[in-house]
Amino acid sequence: MHTLRKNRPLRRIVLSSAATVSGMVLLLSLKPHTAPTVAGLASSPAPSTSSSTSSGSVTGTRTLTGDSVQTRYGPVQVRITLRNGKLTDVTALTYPQENPRDQQISAYAVPQLTREALSAQGADIDTVSGATYTSDGYRQSLQSALDSANH
Repeated sequence: MHTLRKNRPLRRIVLSSAATVSGMVLLLSLKPHTAPTVAGLASSPAPSTSSSTSSGSVTGTRTLTGDSVQTRYGPVQVRITLRNGKLTDVTALTYPQENPRDQQISAYAVPQLTREALSAQGADIDTVSGATYTSDGYRQSLQSALDSANH
């Protein structure tokens, strides 16, 4: 019998065990993401496409609503608050939530997008992994609200 055709069960067991252990070590070494917070999400979104301001001056507090942006999974719309020209609050008015998966993605993505927008003080924010369409719609609605603040 040829040496390459010999059955070596012990060798196979050792190699498969080593591969399994290596895979588990790599998997466990990944950094877990933080748990999503749901506190920042609106409970009943109001579909509106108009921009509104509470004060017309550059100083003081202004609240502006961005355009409703239609995404593959539903509309996304945000409302911003500017205090003395600084972005102080971003609230998602509408976002995909038609089914449990949409709700799960939005519960994770919307607070993360809000934190990034406040940190960046604008719409130059990263896309949330797994929520590409929601991120794009959020960014576009945020930019439209910021653009209306400059007019």
